[in-house]
Amino acid sequence: MANKKVEGTYEENLNSSEAFFQKYGKQALIALVAIIVVVGGFFLYKEFVSKPNELAAQTASHKGQELLAQQKYEDALKEFQKIQNDYSGTQAGNLANLYVGICYAKQAKPDYAKALENIEKYDTEDDMIISPASQMALGDVYADNNQLDKAVESFKKAAKMADDEAYNNTNLSVAPLALRKAGIILESQNKKAEALEIYKDIKKKYLNAPISQDIDKYIERASN
Repeated sequence: MANKKVEGTYEENLNSSEAFFQKYGKQALIALVAIIVVVGGFFLYKEFVSKPNELAAQTASHKGQELLAQQKYEDALKEFQKIQNDYSGTQAGNLANLYVGICYAKQAKPDYAKALENIEKYDTEDDMIISPASQMALGDVYADNNQLDKAVESFKKAAKMADDEAYNNTNLSVAPLALRKAGIILESQNKKAEALEIYKDIKKKYLNAPISQDIDKYIERASN
């Protein structure tokens, strides 16, 4: 009796499954094929489209970087704008947003509005140098555009981003430089107490950083 009950249950389940497939099998098969196409398409895109695009974008960016290093900002701007348009979905395309913003800020007739627009497009990542540097660039543009509070905020953010990714949470290059920039602006706003606190933090936390070697003169200046 028990075996018959089990067999009956199995047959009922089998019949139920068959009935389900007869009713919904076509839709289920279409859904399965769609999933395979989407997943397979993702890997195909990554292997045959994304990777080659990334390599091409990185190659294209070399020329722009050389022009930027030579301070040929107008020419560099054109190169990076092309990368923005042609390789927008790549890491190099993302980095081009930062370079375009810097070029707008550094050219003979700076366009700070476009500089801000492009630097703010840059999608920061978890790295120790480039993303914090992008925040410093943003701070510089804010400062040049007389948006001093935003500049200070950007410099502090740059320091935090650099420290967060550094060994022992202490970055000895970008972080103290960004904080000193913030302190100088605070001094210009006659916020000497805030500037002094930053300078003292630099001396205490970043003692081994090259930029800390002359921090005492900033401390003395903010103390008066």
